[in-house]
Parts: sequence; C-alpha cells; structure tokens
Amino acid sequence: MSQKLFGKRFRTGPKQEGTRVAFLGHFGKDNLGNESTLQAILYQLRRLLPDAKFACICTGPEATATTHNITAVPISRPLFRASTLHNGIAKLLRSLFIGVPSELYRWLEAFMTLKGTDVFIVPGTGLLTDAYGVRGWGPYSTFKWSVVAKMRGCKLLFISVGAGPIYGRLSRFLVRSALALADFRSYRDVRSMRYVESIGFVPTSDQVFPDLVFSLPQTVIPHENTSKNPKCVVGLGLMEYAGRYSVAKPSPTTYRNYLENLVIFASWLLTRGYDVRLLIGDSGDRAVVEDFRSLLNGRLSIHDFGRIIDEPAASVEQLLSQLAATDIVVATRFHNVLLALLLNKPVISISFHHKCASLMSQMGLSEYCQDINDLKGDRLIEQFCRLEKNAGSLGPMIRQQVEECRKALDDQYHLILQDLEAR
Repeated sequence: MSQKLFGKRFRTGPKQEGTRVAFLGHFGKDNLGNESTLQAILYQLRRLLPDAKFACICTGPEATATTHNITAVPISRPLFRASTLHNGIAKLLRSLFIGVPSELYRWLEAFMTLKGTDVFIVPGTGLLTDAYGVRGWGPYSTFKWSVVAKMRGCKLLFISVGAGPIYGRLSRFLVRSALALADFRSYRDVRSMRYVESIGFVPTSDQVFPDLVFSLPQTVIPHENTSKNPKCVVGLGLMEYAGRYSVAKPSPTTYRNYLENLVIFASWLLTRGYDVRLLIGDSGDRAVVEDFRSLLNGRLSIHDFGRIIDEPAASVEQLLSQLAATDIVVATRFHNVLLALLLNKPVISISFHHKCASLMSQMGLSEYCQDINDLKGDRLIEQFCRLEKNAGSLGPMIRQQVEECRKALDDQYHLILQDLEAR
C-alpha cells in the first residue's frame, strides 16, 4: 500500500495497530554505517513490537521507504528555489517575507507528520554535530523535530547516540535543548557523554550503551571467511576527508598525507604477497579510491594491479560479504571497523574522530589505532605485523567483546520496551 504525505507518495508497510514509532536520522543517502544502524534498530523493534507501525524522518526518504518498507518523509524539504541574491537588503527582505513564513510552515508540516505518533527515536547516526552545518540534518532539525515530538506527546528517546564536534554557540544551545526534552538518553561511548557535559548539558540518569550496529540480526552476518583466495587478503578501507568533523581547522595536507601513507602501506603489502581488497562505506568514497589508485599507479606493475580487488559495495549486505572475504582489515570509516569486528576480524583503525579511538579502546585494541591527522606508513606496517602475529589470540577476545556488546544492547532494548509499556 502507499500513503500520500505533503504531495509525495512513499511506500509504507502493511497496516497494523499498536504503537507508532518514528525515527529521525541521516538515512537513505548511501552511508552504509547509517543504513546498518537503521537496519539494526528496525529489526529489533519489529521483533519486540510486532504490532507497531514505523516511520522515518530522514535525508533520503524515497530510498529509505523502498529499502525498509516503511513510511518515510524528508527532514526538511525546500519550498522555494534556492536564491542567489547578492544584495544585502534583498537577502534580508527575502528572509523576512519568504524565509520566516516558510519555516513556520515546515514546523506546522512536522506537527502534522507526527500526528498519532507515540514514540520518537533518534538512533545514533551522528546528528549531534554542526560539522556539516546547523540546518539540514544538523542541530536545528534535531531540535525542531524534538520540540514537535514533545508537542505531540511522544516519548522522546536518544538511543546510543554519538556527540561532537559542536563548534557554534547556537548549535550547542540547540543540542542541549533537544537532549533536555528527552525521556531517555544513552550514548554509544563515555566520551560522547562527557562531550555533551563539556558543552553545558548535565546528564541525569543517562547511560552508555554500545553502537546499535552491534545488534544487527545474526541472519545477515557471515560467520566464516568466504574468501576463496589462497593468499592472505587485507581489506583496506578508504574514506573521503572528514574535514571539520575531524578537526576544527582542516587542512588539505592531511588528506594528501593520508593517501600517501596508505600507498606506502599498500605497496608494502603487495610486494610481500598479500592481496588487497579496497573497501568503502559511502558513495562519496569512490573519489578517494580513484585518487588512491592514481597515486599507487606509479609504484606497481600490471601484475600487482591485478591483485587489487575493487568492487564498491552498494549495500550493508555487500559490505559484510566483502569484509567476510578478508583476513585482516585496516579501515578508516567507523562502521567499516565495527562491522569487521562483528565478523571477528583483526582490525587496525585509522581514527578520524574520537568515536574510532573509543571503539578500539572498548574492544581492547587501542594499540592498533592511529590518528588520521598524524598517520605514518611505517608505523602502520609495524602495527600490521604485530596484529598479524597476535591474530590468533586476539580472535577470542574480539568475539567475547562483541558478544558483550550484543548483550548490553539486548538489555537496552528491553529497558526501552519496559518504559514504553509503562505509558
């Protein structure tokens, strides 16, 4: 069936009575980490609330509706064409007579969207940052939808969210205000909770639970190495430059240094008989793959290039399949590292954000983590040699830590369920 919302038609799931749940997140835009987050929480809540009806407010509603068979609407949609005015007075008049009324209409539209909604959930996906702007899927939209959810009488839950960086004073106010409205708050790591404290929010009864992707259903996780390659295959995860999400004053030299040192590392692997599988976690990473291959071109023979596997993943399932066909993973994107750990792979993380270092510390793998802003190829080689040597003993530890994360998330889901049943 389908449902028409604000002039657009999106696919919905089968009609069912019961709790109405809405998610807010950066979904439907080819970021496989975010997609795996929605897949995980949607699976678990469908299992626990079989009669519930789900909807999603997101950045890519068409893709989200089609992929997950739920109602989906945009976080914020343009009502008019973007302006290219350069005159200051003209810009002011446009803001007063078009911008303000149109934003008031968006608030009314959001209020209409959440009619009948019982629970409003912000599940991870890095919304508590202004590194990519205040509007769009930045702090303003999180604040707006949180306020509207409370106006509609929804239970407001922030579940296993990360936080930071938040640079602007207005953004900090918006994040603090949104969190203060919540009935339940949990963070994916201690550093995220400490970060919101550092911007002036006082957590009361807040908790720390692992990233939601650890709760992906077992049915989608390959449980053995699927590689048919007799050689050791190293998964090398590349990522577009994170910019202000990584540091306050990003520099293009960081990106060049990142690529040059990964080329040193990849060349070393190939000359020693390893095969290399390139991994991405977002469609934007394709440009990085091309830059990387271009730099690598001058160092390799045609034979060596034939030992580089480059098959860009377009879904969570494809990425999991590719990770399963590796023996060791060296990755930059947070969820590439996490999914590799979920598959019990020895991993080196190239950390571009505190969430990466926090994850590796949580898993007991801090010595296999390196800051992207000071990446050294020779140190990466040394870490790889040590990781390969210790892989046998690290396997059981990784498996145990993953299992503990899954159990902790089971506890969180049941905690949320008990809270909802008490409504």
